[in-house]
This record gives sequence, C-alpha cells and structure tokens, in this order.
Amino acid sequence: MSQSKIKSAVLSGAAALTVAAGLSAPALAAEYEWVFQSSAQAGDNFFPIQQAWAERVGTVTGGRISIELVPTGTVVSYNETLDAVAAGILQGHVTDPSYFSGKDPAYGMLSNLVGAWSHPQQMFNYMNYGGGIELFNELENPYGLQFLGAAATGVEAFLSTTPIRTVEDLKGIKMRAPEGMVQEVFAAAGASPVNLPGSEVYTSLEKGVIDAADYTVFSTNHAQGMHDFATYPIYPGFHSMPVIGVSMNKEIYDTLPEDLKAILAMSVRDFAQDIVNRLEVEDMRAVAEAQADPNIEVIDWSEEERAKFRAIAQSQWENWAGRSDLAGKVYESVTVYLKETGLLR
Repeated sequence: MSQSKIKSAVLSGAAALTVAAGLSAPALAAEYEWVFQSSAQAGDNFFPIQQAWAERVGTVTGGRISIELVPTGTVVSYNETLDAVAAGILQGHVTDPSYFSGKDPAYGMLSNLVGAWSHPQQMFNYMNYGGGIELFNELENPYGLQFLGAAATGVEAFLSTTPIRTVEDLKGIKMRAPEGMVQEVFAAAGASPVNLPGSEVYTSLEKGVIDAADYTVFSTNHAQGMHDFATYPIYPGFHSMPVIGVSMNKEIYDTLPEDLKAILAMSVRDFAQDIVNRLEVEDMRAVAEAQADPNIEVIDWSEEERAKFRAIAQSQWENWAGRSDLAGKVYESVTVYLKETGLLR
C-alpha cells in the first residue's frame, strides 16, 4: 500500500473513532480570516445585525470565510478605515462612505444623496439595478477597495432639544451632521452644522454643545436614551438616508474564487433587507413608546415643509456635481434614474 493510501486510511480511521466516541471532529481552519471594522458603536442596536451578517458569511461558505466584525475605533478611527482597508490593516469595513467625501466629492453624492430617497428600497434598486454599485467601484477601486454592496438603517430620524417644525426653524440651530453634502444642505437651510462622530452625539446633546443632530434611526436614538433630553424628535425622517457601504481590500477580493465573490455579493443584499426590516419594526415600537411619554413630542413635518427642504437639497446636487468628474457622472446617473422611475420631475 502506498504512503498516501496509508495516511488516508489512518485519517479515516481516526475520524471514525472520534465519531464512535461521541466526540466532535475538530473544525477546519478557514481559508480566509478577515477583520472588518464597523462605523457603529458596540451599543448600537444595529451592530448585532451587522455581526449576524458576518456570521452568516461563515455559515453559507461552509467556514471557508471567517469575518470578525469589530465596532468603531477598535483598530482605527471611523474616518480612517478606507486607508486601513487599502493598506491591509483591516480587510474590510461596514461604514457610511460619506466620511470619505474629502477624497472625492462623489463619495458624498453616492453615500447620502440628501432628499433623493423616501424609502431604502428605492436606493437599493438604484444601487443594484441602476448602476450605483458599478459607480461605487469606479470610485473605490483606485483607492484599493472593492465595493460589495449597499445597505441602510433607513430614513433617519432627527434629534433636537428644541422644537423644529419648519425649515425656517432650522436657522441658527447648531447641529451635528456628517461631513459632505449633508452638512452643506443643512447650512443652505440656515443651520450651523458641525462634524462629530456618532460616539459624541449623546454627550454633546446632553451638555448643550449642540441643539440637534442628524443621527441614525429613531429606535437607536430611543434605545440610547437620547430622548431623555432631546425631547423634540422629528419622525418620520425628512432629510438623509446614508448608505451602509460594505467594502473590502481589492487585492484580496481579486484572488477569491468566483463562487465566493458571488456569495459575498448575495450576502450583502440579504443583509440590506434584514437590517431595514428589523429596524422598521423596532422604530414602530420605539415611536409608540415615545408618543406615550408626556415629556416627548414627536414632530411630523408637513408635506409642504418636506418639499421645501427637498428643494434646498436638490439645489446642492448640481453644486456638488461640478466638484469632480466622477461626482458629475454620479449626478447624471442618479437624476436620469430618478426621472425614469418617476421619483423626480
């Protein structure tokens, strides 16, 4: 008997003995072991949903891929993950890509086209079927990243320590907003936006450093106790719906077999539906609880005021389109899509 056959027989016999003894066979090591960093905090109610996505990737690949998803700041700052992924310090990230608008204004347009989408599914359709993913990769590939797909937490709520019932009420409001187009739209509406990481929103509102904040969905804000002092939330959201972009190191991605590339793409589409649907349910429960609290007033803007804000937002799209060649390409792509689908007239 050849040496290879002897070795095979010994291994088969060992496995049989393990099963007979009622012991579990040792798990096979993953072919690919990666660390992805999220822009979410460990305490955010959507972070476990992101972790569940990472675990499912391991399951559906039969353990070939292992992704450890860590919260913001674990390895690098929230606005440094793009460079860290490109350098291989991280293998990927799950983040709001508008943090990188300073590298190319197209990041701001693709990541949070303020006023464009009234529901996440509209944005998903553009990304998956309207050319959004292709444009993201045209943007990210030169930086050494591969864009796998887009998710979202939903149309965001708005935190405020003072009642804001109209566009006019935004004037003079010092508020947190992510850098890029979101800040410029709020500035055009008369507010004074500042750039703060999500981890500083709670203390900044509580201490009166800011009056209001564009920060995630209602259920997350409520779970974190934001409405204890930001007692005038605006819901449903009227302004932004940032993309949750899932990207990884392109050099690693390019070496993957085609089946794993396809599984990663499908896994992000599944994650996008999972996080939106689960957070919508949590939002409804949180809003009902807040409305029952006499100390909280949930403000719902009129359609007239929402239209005024959307007009301000759209005026900034064309402004951003001229800031880079790719930003102009995004503007043309999105406006054509919105008109073809009846979302913009």
